[in-house]
Amino acid sequence: MAPKSDIEIARAASKKPIQQIGAALGIPSEDLLPYGHDKAKVSQRFINSLSDRPDGKLILVTAINPTPAGEGKTTTTVGLGDGLNAIGKRAAICIREASLGPNFGMKGGAAGGGYAQVVPMEEMNLHFTGDFHAITSAHNLLSAMLDNHVYWGNALDIDIRRIVWRRVMDMNDRALRQIVCNLGGVANGFPREAGFDITVASEVMAILCLANDLEDLQRRLGDIVVAYRRDRSPVTCRDIGADGAMTVLLKDAMQPNLVQTLENNPAFVHGGPFANIAHGCNSVIATRTALKLADYVVTEAGFGADLGAEKFFDIKCRKAGLRPAAAVIVATVRALKMNGGVAKADLGAENVEAVQKGCANLGRHIENVTGFGVPVVVAINHFAGDTDAEIAAVQDYVAAQGTEAVLCRHWAEGSAGVTELAHKVAALADGETADFAPLYPDDMPLFDKINTIATRIYRASEAIADKKLRDQLRDWEAAGHGALPVCMAKTQYSFSTDPNLRGAPEGHTVPVRELRLSAGAGFIVAVCGEIMTMPGLPRAPAAETIRINDGGEIEGLF
Repeated sequence: MAPKSDIEIARAASKKPIQQIGAALGIPSEDLLPYGHDKAKVSQRFINSLSDRPDGKLILVTAINPTPAGEGKTTTTVGLGDGLNAIGKRAAICIREASLGPNFGMKGGAAGGGYAQVVPMEEMNLHFTGDFHAITSAHNLLSAMLDNHVYWGNALDIDIRRIVWRRVMDMNDRALRQIVCNLGGVANGFPREAGFDITVASEVMAILCLANDLEDLQRRLGDIVVAYRRDRSPVTCRDIGADGAMTVLLKDAMQPNLVQTLENNPAFVHGGPFANIAHGCNSVIATRTALKLADYVVTEAGFGADLGAEKFFDIKCRKAGLRPAAAVIVATVRALKMNGGVAKADLGAENVEAVQKGCANLGRHIENVTGFGVPVVVAINHFAGDTDAEIAAVQDYVAAQGTEAVLCRHWAEGSAGVTELAHKVAALADGETADFAPLYPDDMPLFDKINTIATRIYRASEAIADKKLRDQLRDWEAAGHGALPVCMAKTQYSFSTDPNLRGAPEGHTVPVRELRLSAGAGFIVAVCGEIMTMPGLPRAPAAETIRINDGGEIEGLF
């Protein structure tokens, strides 16, 4: 019999009422705001009551650079959380929400896979509790109020050539990357060039994921720079008067979502910035809440460690004062073979030499993560076609790097297939050998921060930017933004800005194409190479096969 699909497994799950999941963490039912029977938001009142509790151990799950062969980072995050609970540890999972763009594009879902999933899978991959819609609405309210201000006299003397606030939508739509708006005559305003980003790249998304509470949320929203006057002085969201109304729209979205795994363990799913165009981590408020309620919190950072882990350490941990105790780097034999030069169609054949060659990518990530002072273990996410010799090649390579690679079968077996990794991770975290430190100090000049990431994490010879961009960075430093960290927007497929350059390239250059100030979120975005902040759909989008069948069930969504 053919193995069940992810959606079939999720649909057959024996879920507990969400109040029981909350009760296991000590959350009273009156502090859960239910969305149906299997998901709920945790009240801010309850979160505030946790401030005096000690924190549990924070464990990051990251990965090698993604390939079409698949890595399984979220699946491993969920499996490890279940595994820790299975060996008697009090553990919770923290992951991001799914964007509709990749769900209907090429990815298909973001709730794990096989027998290591978070449920309800279908709702999580679609509208869930409406957080992304609230973020989209709040972002576009500011857009509307900005254009409205200009229309009704422009009292702030905004230079419409220097409006930097774009609109967003939670869908891949390349046609909206660059647009001209306000056409149609005097009644429609002043024509100008504009554009759309995907919602997960919105500064509002980043702010919600980094804010501590509603007061901090409104302060950060007010700090958003939306435009500049003719004298180059900034105009903020607070100047436009939109910060209060935006906070109202985000009031419920600010509260973390609680759901469960297939094995009925707690999972906080909240926020969803992409790591290739944003900072790639779930919300600080969800992570902090979980750390107060569990002894071990397993979280993930998007894409490979060069993007997700670097931003987790240099942005999220720096801003929130978090200190990770251990990290897991996920790899698959298949993906390592692709990094070793094997085509996807040929992955089924044993090729130890290609595995050994592809391990250079894994080794680079091990070196980078340990460079932050965080101890590492490697999880080999098992695929049915993996051979003993290929698995041994990975384990031997990792041992030579001074750590250990553990074979994991959580996709097929759930927690039973990941208990060895759970024991290793718990021991690593309990050993308290972590000595976490960010990559660069706050007071380093902004371009030097960009160059430090490029040379030390990507192993480039240098980052390059034209005089206009360097002058922009100096202007921001003069305006008081010099202490901000940098968020690199770059292809996820390579250490370089060339998505086809796999393995562990060195000596390449990282061209910075564009800079964006996210003053509310608290970082500078450096857009590198050809990466787009509004993705496009592939030639054959996943949406073509997603439908409702005769039984009223969703098909095609993983």
